[in-house]
Amino acid sequence: MHLREVRHEGFRRDDGLYEIVARIIDVKDDDCQLASGVRRGGEPIHDMSIRVAFDNAFNIVEVDACSDSVPYSGGCDTIAPVYQRLVGLSLMQGFRNAVRERLGGVEGCTHITELLAGLPTTAIQMRAGEVDETEGINGNQPFQLDRCHALATSGETVRKYYPRWYRGAPS
Repeated sequence: MHLREVRHEGFRRDDGLYEIVARIIDVKDDDCQLASGVRRGGEPIHDMSIRVAFDNAFNIVEVDACSDSVPYSGGCDTIAPVYQRLVGLSLMQGFRNAVRERLGGVEGCTHITELLAGLPTTAIQMRAGEVDETEGINGNQPFQLDRCHALATSGETVRKYYPRWYRGAPS
């Protein structure tokens, strides 16, 4: 009936910045009656993307949002400029809360804003292997610790692979 495709691609640019392009495409198999008219089966209802460039410290320096296919032409496709509010944010510190504050509800597009949630983990995956992930950045605990069950600082995985940050089993 419906295909939603969400993709995040990461690149290292020649200018030393890193770039993520996140894209969402929604397509129905059959014709669909929307308030704005019929969308033919196989034609995207949504085809939206956002490109975010960030520096070595994971700070956003460039943003470009694009809405190629939308259900409400003249509405959905006018929101791109507000995504400049992301410039200056850190992908590593409070990013998702900052996105909600700046672009939540009618301040942004639901679909483009949903794409942003995957940026921090995509950025980390891009940079994996470039730095010693067990040491963290600038002496801080590695960002990934205490963010999931396997990487609890009280757990066996951290004791084994991140001994510096192991806090012991909970009492």
